[in-house]
Order: sequence, then C-alpha cells, then structure tokens
Amino acid sequence: MVLVSRLRGTFVGKQLAILQSNYIPWKGCFDLINSVDQFILYDTAQYTKNDWRNRNRIKTRQGTIWLTIPVVHHFGQLIQDTVVGDRRWAAKHWATISQSYARADHFSYCKDWAEELYRRAAAETRLSAINHCFLSEICKVLKIKTPLSWSSDYRLVEGQTERLVDLCKQVGATRYLSGPSARDYLDEGLFAREGIEVTYIDYTGYPEYRQLHPPFEHGVSILDLLFNEGPNASRFMKSFGDSLVEPSYGIWRRPR
Repeated sequence: MVLVSRLRGTFVGKQLAILQSNYIPWKGCFDLINSVDQFILYDTAQYTKNDWRNRNRIKTRQGTIWLTIPVVHHFGQLIQDTVVGDRRWAAKHWATISQSYARADHFSYCKDWAEELYRRAAAETRLSAINHCFLSEICKVLKIKTPLSWSSDYRLVEGQTERLVDLCKQVGATRYLSGPSARDYLDEGLFAREGIEVTYIDYTGYPEYRQLHPPFEHGVSILDLLFNEGPNASRFMKSFGDSLVEPSYGIWRRPR
C-alpha cells in the first residue's frame, strides 16, 4: 500500500483510476483524474441515495448548502439508468450559484461559460450524462488531458475487487490509484497476484484560498475554487505540482 499526493513523472507504467460519477465534484476528484493516465467513470455501479452522485455543496452567505438534482429512484437501479425527475433543476441551481458567487473575484470572468454549461446540462435526461458534461468541461478549464471513459465500455466480471482488477488488465494499467475510503473493502492481494500496484491518493493538507463567506471549507464543489481563484486554481491543488494552468482556455477573459 502506497500513499500518494503527486504521481506525475515518478512512475513508469500506466496508471488508472475508477470512480463513480459525481455532480460538480470537489477539487480532490480532479486531482485524482490529473494524477493518472486513464480515468473510468464507474456508472455501472448501483445508484445510492443521499450520496455525491446527484448532489454537492457550495458556499453561501448563509453557510454551506446542498445543490441536489432530483432523480427518479428505484431500488437496485444503476447509476447509468438514473434519470432526472424535474427538468427545472438546472435553472434553480444556476440562480443559486450566480447569487452566491456574484462577488467572487473571478466569477464575472467565467459567468458566461458556467451559465452555458448549465444550459447544456439541462438538456440531458440521464444523471450520468449530466455529470460527464460538467466533469469533461471542468477538466478542459484545468487543462487536464486524462482520457475519460465509461465502465460500460468494458467487459465487467463478477466480484467487487475482481471487476476493478480486470478493468486494470483491460486497459493495461500496472498501478491502480484509489480514493482513501476504498481501504475498507479493496482486496489488495487480488491486485498483487496480477502484478498491479495499489496506491491511495492523499486528500489531506490542501492549502486554503480566498473563499467567500468564512469559515473556510475544503469539502465543496470545485466551482467554488474556480470562481474565487480563477486561473490560479491549480495553485491550490496537489497534482499540478509547481506548474500552473495558463489561462488560455478562454473563460478568464475580462468581461465587456
């Protein structure tokens, strides 16, 4: 078992991470994606209520609040089969976000980008497609080039750990990077027998940034970091090391 905070440039071989899709995830999710050579959205897993699949938190003047996409839920359904229950969710979320972050230092620079992103997401009916939309566009802003794929694109064998091991084998990965909570259920011996190293990303020790509405809270959507720090966002993440993301994507231009 290895604890990892920065992986780029220190490992010869292919690294894979697999994670269930989340709605506008926190910065740690993007550090995970940026630390590997390929990322698989594990949307063939069972959908879980009151989890990160369809909700996340933002900071407001009144404190930290949840933004939740209403979904139609039936026991045993998969994430990829989960559909939106109220198409008005996007307009409501954007209204709350724009009101909460209007005074953030970089909100005016990326307001048009974010609003258009919510318009695009509103046209989707499946939760997985919505989450992928946000994930891929935010990766572009951060200049994360890790290829994203779906677990449904691969052969899926039985067994929780066995399936992860087999996905690693299918993509030719010799290292599997996991979130720290997986220590409770991963059978590392199954990976070892296939010559695959298991590592765990370290989510501790993130620096604080200029966040509206103290006290500071790390566990919120990455939108909070983007609105507050703009093109400097990568300074407050781990996987970029000393390199910075140049603001050439286009969303950080001064508004007219």
